[in-house]
Amino acid sequence: MAATALPKASFLNWLWQPVENAPLVVFRWCFGLLLFLETAGAIATGWVRQNLVEPKWHFPFIGFEWLTPLPGSGMYYYYAVMAALGLLVMVGFYYRASLTLFTLMWWASYLMQKISYNNHYYLLLLLCFLMLLVPAHAYASLDARRKPVLKAYTCPRWCLLIFVAQMGMVYTYAGVAKLDADWLAGIPIKIWFSGKAHFWLIGPLLQEPWFQQLVVYGGLAFDLLITPLLLWRRTRVFAFAVAVFFHGFNEAVFHIGIFPFLALALCLFFFEPESVRRMFLRRKPAVTPEEFTPRLPVSWREKALLVLLGVYFVFQVLLPLRHFWFPGNPNWTEEGHRMAWHMMLRSKSGEANFKVVADGHTFWVEPAAHLTPKQARKLAAYPDLLWQFSQYLARDFKARGYQQVEVYVHAQASLNLRPSQPLVDSTVNLAAVPWRPFTPASWIVPLQGK
Repeated sequence: MAATALPKASFLNWLWQPVENAPLVVFRWCFGLLLFLETAGAIATGWVRQNLVEPKWHFPFIGFEWLTPLPGSGMYYYYAVMAALGLLVMVGFYYRASLTLFTLMWWASYLMQKISYNNHYYLLLLLCFLMLLVPAHAYASLDARRKPVLKAYTCPRWCLLIFVAQMGMVYTYAGVAKLDADWLAGIPIKIWFSGKAHFWLIGPLLQEPWFQQLVVYGGLAFDLLITPLLLWRRTRVFAFAVAVFFHGFNEAVFHIGIFPFLALALCLFFFEPESVRRMFLRRKPAVTPEEFTPRLPVSWREKALLVLLGVYFVFQVLLPLRHFWFPGNPNWTEEGHRMAWHMMLRSKSGEANFKVVADGHTFWVEPAAHLTPKQARKLAAYPDLLWQFSQYLARDFKARGYQQVEVYVHAQASLNLRPSQPLVDSTVNLAAVPWRPFTPASWIVPLQGK
């Protein structure tokens, strides 16, 4: 009897083809450790105290006002639990349950306040979602030890590719955002470096115009080129060495937490899985060629999972582009700025006063009377924060017994060393303006000049 020919493998079969899972296992170790360091460090450095304990009122993401920090010392315990969950993820103990709980807690904390918004907080949330989908606990984990049926030496190819795609988007959008007149003129870098002249050894170098221009164009080139250079086998090792220097420099100069280490850990997914196994998991058995046989056919559940991932990545492609929907410079208006990988592009400062007209009586309110110094400083330069504080003042005065309350904001702000100019229309009663996230805010005064 003639042998029956195997069906031709499709792209879906290729995505589901088993590959060495060493990068996933090693990244789980790194990721869990970084989750621990991020959350435990937030307690140790005073971040939790400054942003979640001391403020009397917070600036949550609009629409999530019902999410408020726990009272008293509650947020210290909250972050301590997340730190413990990070360690459980690292060792792979009840991996999916631990990571699910961490993801929900991190998401809630992320939405509670945006005064200290940081792109890597958002990136952590995305990576938690992706890590929930993959069997990162299938080897070198306590789960695989307590439940041997979970043990595996391979994973589907898509489990590695999704992290390559995610980081490729982060780098590429960060690079495109740097094609900005202020960045190319070196203004943000000049501002950031001016406060670092006291740094040991490199402080004077950071003040040199030629070095600042090197950082400007080097940062642009790195973001735009690092993904293709890591993807190409011939330049991969060189690209990784450049990434180590780039992220090491950023950590030394800007002190940006775990992001440089997270970015370097994600480079694991660009290398050949077998190379990662030989480097970090020498006791792990090599996978036989038979185990790499393409899976035929792909089930409907497997197809549904890939559809879910396809929708996710379409969303990740479109979300950073939403600022084109709004007129003006997003560094000024903030419309579409967050969750778009616009990193280190601006320095803003300003001052704001609030005129409250309550039942015919006029009151001038200083934000510092209600907010922490950090909140008051940030407030003056961000239109959405000014709107939120106006809503807060209106509720506060109504709680005192006033019936008709109007709030007018007098705010002056400066973007990247430009002269201060009005940020919002001081004739508009912001207490009566509804928030429309998909409509340009007509009460934001356009940035004057280039």
